[in-house]
Amino acid sequence: MKRIKAACIFQTLIFSQKPEMGYDRQQALGLNQAELEHYKASLVRGRTRHQIDSVDETEDGSVVVRVRKQYNDRADVAEYFA
Repeated sequence: MKRIKAACIFQTLIFSQKPEMGYDRQQALGLNQAELEHYKASLVRGRTRHQIDSVDETEDGSVVVRVRKQYNDRADVAEYFA
């Protein structure tokens, strides 16, 4: 029998606006950063152990985020967040 001892999810998220909405770069960047802050708050509110590895802004105002998240709350995943 096998069991998962520990697991972590590595994600790359892109926060962007639809081009047909007509936002310029600064407006799109502001909206995307606000959406990112809302996402971070939801992780904290849900008590999801996480670590944001990088946040990058693109030319069109999108925000690319690389994040590590704990898969479940029963395993010790300290090695992933060192």
